[in-house]
Amino acid sequence: MFGLSLSFLPFIGSGSKPEPASSALDRPGTDGPVVLSYEAVEELGRKLDDLRARTVADLGQEDRDYIYKIIKAQRGFEVAGRGLMYLGFFPPAWIAAVGALSMSKILDNMEIGHNVMHGQYDWMREPGLNSKKFEWDTACPADQWRHSHNYMHHTYTNILDMDRDIGYGILRMDKDQKWNPYYLGNPVYAFLLMMLFEWGVMLHDLEAENVVQGKRKWSDVKPLVQGWWRKAGRQVLKDYIVFPALTGPLFVPTLVGNATANIVRNVWAYSIIFCGHFPTGVQTFTAEETAQETRGQWYVRQMLGSANIEGGPLFHILSGNLSHQIEHHLFPDLPAHRYPQIAPEVRALCEEYGLPYNTGGFFHQIGTVWGKIFKLALPNRFTGPDTVTGVIIEREKAAA
Repeated sequence: MFGLSLSFLPFIGSGSKPEPASSALDRPGTDGPVVLSYEAVEELGRKLDDLRARTVADLGQEDRDYIYKIIKAQRGFEVAGRGLMYLGFFPPAWIAAVGALSMSKILDNMEIGHNVMHGQYDWMREPGLNSKKFEWDTACPADQWRHSHNYMHHTYTNILDMDRDIGYGILRMDKDQKWNPYYLGNPVYAFLLMMLFEWGVMLHDLEAENVVQGKRKWSDVKPLVQGWWRKAGRQVLKDYIVFPALTGPLFVPTLVGNATANIVRNVWAYSIIFCGHFPTGVQTFTAEETAQETRGQWYVRQMLGSANIEGGPLFHILSGNLSHQIEHHLFPDLPAHRYPQIAPEVRALCEEYGLPYNTGGFFHQIGTVWGKIFKLALPNRFTGPDTVTGVIIEREKAAA
């Protein structure tokens, strides 16, 4: 782990002598760790609360129009993709069908499903956009996703042994995860997860490693399996039986096309999500150092535990605006299309308080992710020390 490691209270980080809490950034212009006072962290928290309040107060017709426009586009791509499959004997039509269906599934999962289930549009009182009732075009039941993602991941972001998104129970994505020979297969497991991502997401709430270790009973798992049977069964029936059968003699090309569209969506979703959580510079934490967090300290953890991806407007839409992962982790229930608007202010606050704002192009971020996957397949003694400067925050208010 790099940064925010607990050495003593009330400070987190290095074992150096505590410094006065008289300024927001106690070590400006040095190569050492950034030191934030308790007061600075709480001040930062109040400024972020204010940013959120201003954004919520501005929600209205623009946001309604945006999500309806995205839904209309998603449905148009799906209709086009399904229709073009009837011309699947003509290779360009088949390719166009796969492309349209891939776009439909990406929009459904990323900019619509993920964001709607975060409650980003609950304020509209639109039944079809209700976070508790929405269902999406993927194998994972929505209620299981809301638990594993909205609750577990967003509550315990990057806390080792609590946030199961750190490695998804099968990968080693942090040096503080104890190495064993199983992790020599890290790159292989990551590739398979990428290709089969919707199924990995479906199995996420199972906590397979705890089942193997006997820590979870059948009574814990049974409701999950029943949910998989209902939801994944409908997905398989829809994509691999009903729609292929409707194209008659083109059954096989349609089946292959639907499977290809699902794989395209899987690879894209995996890549965007991993770029937002695992590139170089993203920090992890322990349960001890995050116990009894204040609101400001929670904000700091979200900022240090996330990363952004730079790109144009279409790229941001296709990523579900998770290309602004930092802003998403700060404000998961704000409409995601607002993230590009508030990102400059979030970045300015990071600069003001000396915090890193981890951002880069897609190929840079995904390159560092895969570099980490290969690197952490090996024991720590072969990988060398981390060189990223951490952040030290004062955990308790200094005595007067």
